[in-house]
Amino acid sequence: MASVDIPKTFGALLLGGLFSAVMSGVVAVQVVVYLRLYPSDSLQLKALVLFAWSLDICHTGFVWSTLWDYLVTYFGVRERINYIPWNVALSIVFTAILTFVVHCFFAHRIFLLSKRHWRFTIPVLVLAVLRLASACATAGQMIRLHSFSLFNMQFRWLFTLGLALSSGIDILITSCLLFLLQSSRAEASSTGLNVVIDLLVRYAFEMGTLTCVGTVTSMLCYLAMGHNLIFLGLHFVISKFYATSLLVTLNARQTIRHARSQATIERELSTLRFDTRRKTKRTNIASSASASPTPPSLSFLNGLHSKSRKVRPISHPFYFYPYIAC
Repeated sequence: MASVDIPKTFGALLLGGLFSAVMSGVVAVQVVVYLRLYPSDSLQLKALVLFAWSLDICHTGFVWSTLWDYLVTYFGVRERINYIPWNVALSIVFTAILTFVVHCFFAHRIFLLSKRHWRFTIPVLVLAVLRLASACATAGQMIRLHSFSLFNMQFRWLFTLGLALSSGIDILITSCLLFLLQSSRAEASSTGLNVVIDLLVRYAFEMGTLTCVGTVTSMLCYLAMGHNLIFLGLHFVISKFYATSLLVTLNARQTIRHARSQATIERELSTLRFDTRRKTKRTNIASSASASPTPPSLSFLNGLHSKSRKVRPISHPFYFYPYIAC
């Protein structure tokens, strides 16, 4: 780096670190909400949440140790901005691990939604492994070279590959979820659960968009402005988006259950109103019939509507199980 642009290097890292800390607080709040709302969840699911939270805490520690190195330990040394400390490399590794965990979580959701068909799940898992491998290779080369300029000349493609794979997996996961949920509408239309499907589609789209936009933005900044560190400031926040998407998906089950119950109640009330109107109409007809004699040829109609109409119980499609109960 011949000249150092302070706002686009040190300033970008500082803003990225501050926003990363704020998002880490959001993740912590989501973890507390999860533990309070779902104390009966399985130990595996709780362990997954706590593991993701520990990865997020470690990542935040690496981000702030990086800021301390640049802004405190080597304060005023502009040439230091070209040096890659080990903290930066480890923050990339922990981002990749957390991303891999979240991708596997959604791959399991796709596996259940597709009625345990592997054709949707295997591509997600393969790409997730490749993304983790590219991130680890990127971190290894950063630790070996310790220079942004050298890394950009030799392994620019490697870092870009990792971000491209990550955004591609996000698009694939979101597309699979939307396709599987939309394909379940035909079965859900008879049970009044279209409201629940709409809610699930919205959550899937929002979470996929959040992570994909963050990754694509960091990648575009790296390709267009690789000489500064705006891409790295954005990269500090990517892991927070993935942790948030995991926890929001788990915590949204309460809202989805409420929507399901509300849809069931509304359907039963509409059925009850319909039966009440039918009974009232029958009573009026019976009253008018008793006032005038019934012809013998029509006497068989008197008991035609006496049988009560049975309401078929509502059954919830298997598709919604991964979101409503884990």
